[in-house]
Amino acid sequence: MKILAEFKKFAMRGNVLDMAVGIIIGAAFGKIVDSLVKDMIMPPIGLLLGKVDFANLFFVLKEGATAAPYASLSAAQEAGAVTINIGSFINTIISFIIVAFAVFMLIKAMNTVQEKLDKSEKEAAKEAAPTTKKCPFCCSDINVDAVKCPQCTADLDKKK
Repeated sequence: MKILAEFKKFAMRGNVLDMAVGIIIGAAFGKIVDSLVKDMIMPPIGLLLGKVDFANLFFVLKEGATAAPYASLSAAQEAGAVTINIGSFINTIISFIIVAFAVFMLIKAMNTVQEKLDKSEKEAAKEAAPTTKKCPFCCSDINVDAVKCPQCTADLDKKK
């Protein structure tokens, strides 16, 4: 029961929930990018390269039960042929580049926002910091960095 309680405590922490949401959204985003590559980007590229269908671009290493040539990758796989699926690999590389670029843009935007927040916090802290202090001897307002009071000429402790 102790392990179950510890696991519940671990699972209910904010970081774990945030990570779970991120994984779910990432998986959905990955499916969208895969569809974008396979259904929107690669068909025009294949058309420009002489009607090449990248999904069916493969090399047969060993024929299956049915002899080659195979009309499609699925036909080769059904026949039990051993293939190198270069078209699927190209699609995966393009998907990775799109996802990596999207993550880069997201992080870049987050860093920009964080820099602006940090800058505004520093400015607010600078504005909030006192610029004057009271002389402990004559009670006149003097610069916070003064080491000698200009009114009574008393030596001041820098820390006050």
